[in-house]
Amino acid sequence: MPFLVDPAIPAGSLAVTGHPALPVGDEALLRPWLLTDAAAVREAFSDPEIQRWHMRRADSVAEAEGWIAAWQGEWEAGAGAHWALVEAGSDALLGRLALKRFELQGGTAELAYWMVPLARGRGLCTRAVAVVTRWAMDEWGFHRIELEHATANRASCRVAQKAGFEAEGIRRSVWLQADGRHDAHLHARVRPGS
Repeated sequence: MPFLVDPAIPAGSLAVTGHPALPVGDEALLRPWLLTDAAAVREAFSDPEIQRWHMRRADSVAEAEGWIAAWQGEWEAGAGAHWALVEAGSDALLGRLALKRFELQGGTAELAYWMVPLARGRGLCTRAVAVVTRWAMDEWGFHRIELEHATANRASCRVAQKAGFEAEGIRRSVWLQADGRHDAHLHARVRPGS
């Protein structure tokens, strides 16, 4: 059944170009994941805060390699874009940002992020979220970027607010996590002028 409007982002247009690296000021870089990042991902997922809000742990480097391969595959399939946030000088892992659940007909995606403990509290996640959001809207024409976080995750809420994501409401009892059910805040940014 044909659509009455053209897609906001033509299918296949993202994978035609290489997965970009995006600078975050002078101190950090968002770059595509490498399989050699697997040990750092495994270490990050040993952090209780990451486990609390992401409901997963990595039991081996091989398991983390599988996650990275899946993240890489999403770019090739035009379904998502996943970045390692690394320190500019040392390439040390600082966090992860991902645009996922692409809906190209309407031009929407969902943003997710986490930071390793040593990188928290510096405003770096907020700056990285702003960089990815600008890239998604300005370079590829995404119209709307959403993000959700558990209402109890105040740090994620601060990142969303500081990065200009407006609160749109609460999804009640939407996440089942290790400590039970959680409500989630829904935030979104819409491309200016749209």
